Amino acid sequence: MSYALSGKRALVTGASRGLGKAIALTLARAGADVAITFEKSAQKAGDVAGEIQALGRNGLAIQADSARPEAVRAAVTQAVEALGGLDILVNNAGIAYGGSLEEMSQEQIDALINVNIRGVVYATQAALAYLPDGGRIINIGSSLSDRVPLQGVAIYSMTKSALNSLTRGLARDLGARGITVNMVKPGSTDSDMNPANGENSETQRQLTALGHYGEPQDIAEAVAFLASPAAKQITGADIVVDGGANA
Repeated sequence: MSYALSGKRALVTGASRGLGKAIALTLARAGADVAITFEKSAQKAGDVAGEIQALGRNGLAIQADSARPEAVRAAVTQAVEALGGLDILVNNAGIAYGGSLEEMSQEQIDALINVNIRGVVYATQAALAYLPDGGRIINIGSSLSDRVPLQGVAIYSMTKSALNSLTRGLARDLGARGITVNMVKPGSTDSDMNPANGENSETQRQLTALGHYGEPQDIAEAVAFLASPAAKQITGADIVVDGGANA
């Protein structure tokens, strides 16, 4: 599907692979210039930036650890300087650790909170200095923020649940400027983080109504729609892309 994003400038965090890569390339195909952030995968991130440029768009990769507020703020500034502004922020960077609360280390718990919550908050705060009226903020949440049908994901689910209230609260706060704030909530989606042939994939597959995993492109299409003029009246909303797991 084609979305009218010509002339728009986007930043997609955590986009060297998987969902983030699909989102960045879909926005570029729709006409947007796109900056991405990465933590460690410099080669993969550079390849994504190259693919964006091959589409005739301005693309760049910025190293930034989403757990570090100063790195997140610097990445937003660098993206704005390179693209000449910012119209769309996609808070995609996220990590996942499983296991019971008794088993989880303090380092794992802190990392989940720092990347999945604090990273989103600080990226958004920095972007608000540049987003014009009518801008777009799209948070990548999780279907596990609404229901938790699996064991061992309580802390991860908690971090994604925090984005529910952040999204709705910011939608209220920014509505007067015409800035929409929405969330896309993936379910089981084939990626490095949750491969369709992984250890618990059959259990997840059986939870869906459609009987199969989603693809990263499914998430990217929902993001591109929310970033487009077609979604100008949608804010504070969720699009759940989970194959009916939460139906």
